[in-house]
Amino acid sequence: MLAEIGIATLLLAFVAALYATVAALYGARTGSERLVISARNAALTTFPLLLTACVALVAALLSGRYDIAYVWTVSNPQTPTFYRITALWGSQSGSLLFWSLMLSGYSCGAILFNWKSDRRLMPYVIAFTMVTLAFFIGLKVFLENPFDRYWAVNGELVKSTFIPQGAEAIPYENLANSAQGLNPLLRHFGMIIHPPMLYLGFTGFMIPFAFAMAALASGDLSTNWIRATRRWTLVAWLFLALGLLLGGRWAYDVLGWGGYWGWDPVENAAFLPWLVGTAFLHSVLIQEKRGMLKVWNMFLVIGTFSAMIFGTFATRSGLIASVHSFARSPIGFPMFVFWSCMTLVSVVLILWRRNRGDLKDERAFANILSRESLFVLNNIIFMMLVVAIFWGSFGAPVLSELFGGTRITLGTEYFMTVTPPLFAALYILMGVAPLTAWGVTSLPRLGRALLIPVVLTLITVVLFALMGMSSPGALFAYAIVTLAGYVALYEIYRGVRTRARKEATRTMGLYANALIELFARNRRRYGGYVVHLGITVIGIGVIGSTLFQQQTQQTLSIGETLSIGGYQLRYNGLTQALAEDERQMIIADVTLLRDGNELSVLRPRTDYYLLSDNTTMPMTIAGAYSTLENDFYVLLIGWEEQTDTTATFKVYINPLINLVWWGGLILMFGTVIAAYPARETVRASVVAPAKNKVGARA
Repeated sequence: MLAEIGIATLLLAFVAALYATVAALYGARTGSERLVISARNAALTTFPLLLTACVALVAALLSGRYDIAYVWTVSNPQTPTFYRITALWGSQSGSLLFWSLMLSGYSCGAILFNWKSDRRLMPYVIAFTMVTLAFFIGLKVFLENPFDRYWAVNGELVKSTFIPQGAEAIPYENLANSAQGLNPLLRHFGMIIHPPMLYLGFTGFMIPFAFAMAALASGDLSTNWIRATRRWTLVAWLFLALGLLLGGRWAYDVLGWGGYWGWDPVENAAFLPWLVGTAFLHSVLIQEKRGMLKVWNMFLVIGTFSAMIFGTFATRSGLIASVHSFARSPIGFPMFVFWSCMTLVSVVLILWRRNRGDLKDERAFANILSRESLFVLNNIIFMMLVVAIFWGSFGAPVLSELFGGTRITLGTEYFMTVTPPLFAALYILMGVAPLTAWGVTSLPRLGRALLIPVVLTLITVVLFALMGMSSPGALFAYAIVTLAGYVALYEIYRGVRTRARKEATRTMGLYANALIELFARNRRRYGGYVVHLGITVIGIGVIGSTLFQQQTQQTLSIGETLSIGGYQLRYNGLTQALAEDERQMIIADVTLLRDGNELSVLRPRTDYYLLSDNTTMPMTIAGAYSTLENDFYVLLIGWEEQTDTTATFKVYINPLINLVWWGGLILMFGTVIAAYPARETVRASVVAPAKNKVGARA
């Protein structure tokens, strides 16, 4: 019954999405209000239908319905309950179902929240969101159905969505012993949360794209579509950033290579839309404030959506090989066609409106040092990063295989050569742009504004040098990163000081109230500064853990020690254990010391998972001692199996690496502040309906 419920709800959701697309477009063209409302209602039904399908699949996972092929693939009788639930997105077809649920949730939310305020745009918003949703549901219905079942046909096992001719049902208990179980690499809390965060980020970027296309199709090319999507864009950007950070943490904890970012194609596939989306968030301010870059912003919002669809295609089609990509499947070609068609339609709409003169800028650039000029330079650098990363991840490998017959893979060396100068330029702009003004900024004025942040930066660099840092490259890197942070802090300080000056008596309580009032009145601006602070902290962590990482590898007998970076590691012994899910664990017991003082007892281990084909899959779990200063990170990579008296360890010291995670938290906090409705916005939303009614009577 669970499979039947899932199949039926998927089919109904597919039909509802198709109907909503057609009815919305026809209603918009004919002016039929009834058809548009019907399309809205059909679109809103997709979420409960897809939610029912997801619940049915989770119920099948929890109840061990191994006759359903997806359940057989991602679980077995030993799988804990928590991982049975999260197995919903543990493989191709289930993750596509979950993806569609997220996409439908965003679409329904945008329709409900923006229905009255953006009535003219809504028919086209419905059409663009629902055609995308219909495509992804169609992939599941026709190509990757998570409710496919196993049937016995003439003594053979056959997988089919519907009952084949002459088929007999197989008791699901009979398939339990051969069930594959969840990939061991996915049995980590970070990886459990990582995919949903990425999906929430990816699917969320559908909303600004749909509103932009609605503006082009309807002719409402004011800033209405920007205002309607600002918070949707920030939410999508936040979730995608969180997904990237969680993916880095998963790699750091599970993959056992001492790092968190290896320029893997799948990582880059998620990083590209984040980069384009970040450029869009900056660039769209110019259109709101100055009425400029209308065409460019349209291309950026399309580029974000296109990068999102391409990243999904690249990781699910077999185009790239990665430790966390999906296997080659029949959805690759349809996804490529859909990506190409949506991108082409979008570009045609932009060029059509541009040629009509509907996207003409209201102002021209007046000064190279103006804020809008620096924001454009910021956008150019973001796009250079996108091109460089795309080429290294997808362009060079695919084109070399197509035309040369051999796949050329550009490794970490390529990315570490090309991207650091571009990131450095972004940090410099992040330090300079907030101090400039819209329209015209004089060089003396900018110099005066930069004086205090530059002095603080120089003091910081001198302190680093006095502490023993002698690398000119590292000192320069820290200088440009800390400058950006000091500028953000200085701008917040200046705002607080201005507010506090209005009072005759200034106290700490007054400054605290001024700070709260400052953020309450302009959450977007000062939330952005907090985001900049988070990115500064991340940058400091990346520089430290990249340029100053230490590592060594050594074989120790019981009682022996190794030394690295002022630490000593003593090997105490080896134990074996069997976990509840029947994985075998080889655990080393080591003591960490510094200057003769015992700091901690670490237990690096290797887990062996028994797979369905009776082979084992090893997974190395690090032992780590974390402080703000660094991470002491140790891996067990070998041992004497007969006596357990010797073991081989690989040790890393990763300076400042925890700032990467703390910076991510600051970034998220700043984004929440920026996305939260400000007081002025709330008041405006109360007054606006009355004005609209007056205008309607007029």
